[in-house]
Amino acid sequence: MEQLAAVPDVAGVAGVAAHPPKPRPGDRVAVLSPSAGLPAVFPHPYELGLRRLREDYGLEPVEYPTTRVLGASPQDRAADINAAFADPSIKAVIATIGGEDQITVLPHLDGELIQANPKPFFGYSDNTNLLVFLRNLGVVGYHGGTVMVQLGRGGRVHPDTDASLRAALFGSGCYELHPAAEVGDQESPWEQPELLAEEPLMEPGTGWIWHQPDRVVEGPGWGGSLEILSWMAMADREVRPAHEYAGSVLLLETTEELPSADTVYRILRNFGERGLLRRFPALLMARAKSWSFQQRNPPAGKLAFRTAQREAVLRALAEYAPETMAVFDVDFGHTDPQLVLPVGGRIRVDGPERRITVWY
Repeated sequence: MEQLAAVPDVAGVAGVAAHPPKPRPGDRVAVLSPSAGLPAVFPHPYELGLRRLREDYGLEPVEYPTTRVLGASPQDRAADINAAFADPSIKAVIATIGGEDQITVLPHLDGELIQANPKPFFGYSDNTNLLVFLRNLGVVGYHGGTVMVQLGRGGRVHPDTDASLRAALFGSGCYELHPAAEVGDQESPWEQPELLAEEPLMEPGTGWIWHQPDRVVEGPGWGGSLEILSWMAMADREVRPAHEYAGSVLLLETTEELPSADTVYRILRNFGERGLLRRFPALLMARAKSWSFQQRNPPAGKLAFRTAQREAVLRALAEYAPETMAVFDVDFGHTDPQLVLPVGGRIRVDGPERRITVWY
């Protein structure tokens, strides 16, 4: 990890948010299920992730009342989040996994308490809700790194994921991202825990795809799961007026539900109609997950799916943000490996040099 001179953080929605203090080996970290309590259903990848937190990262995971409860109420899950941020002995908060109803938790969070006790939060997918909530409080959150998926990966934590996660958890300064040499999106079924001894199927990486790489953009990151952001916008939850995002770097990824290219285009079209898209001079679009247990695309089908999604994004950009630079197939979403991106933290997208740098 290359270290640069410290850059002052400026809290507030329009600028770079503040980085919370980082944990150190030996510290206690909260392990929460802000969305789905899937540790209750799939204990094996969860326990594997907990063991790696202890043995490989040197952290002491602390579970809360709803961490292993399936169907916990939004109020109870919010109480756990509030309690984790309020506890001075807890130095970071890590989600077990995502879900689909975290939006119902947001009204029960104590924003003043969380803002007064900022801590690094790690999660993605449905955890986009909490990442955007924190960003609006002026606190940097970290898109990536859940206990069950990244830490509970079969065989080992992917080395690229491990390096990025360690840098975000324990480090500061800048970290340059690189295209993955190998990639994958076909996970093993958790109903067969014996498969956790094996690494998932991988294939050669194809690098990043650059669109209009004629400038350098540097600004705070904002975004997460495209589907979750659309729900938040529909519910008028935490999505601020469009002008407040001017100069930010947009981060978008799609989920294991494999939204169609038409769905992706329509969501972005609606963001464009809201005046959002043109506010972002750069977009980082994650490598699209193109395989699921419900839609087992063969290699040619996976390529076609990813290509159609990229074309849908380019269509929306052409119509609503023709000046925006974009980078496709960046490894930060639902695929493997997964790089951690700071929501609210500084990101530099250097088109002429084909380089992406983040600040943890």
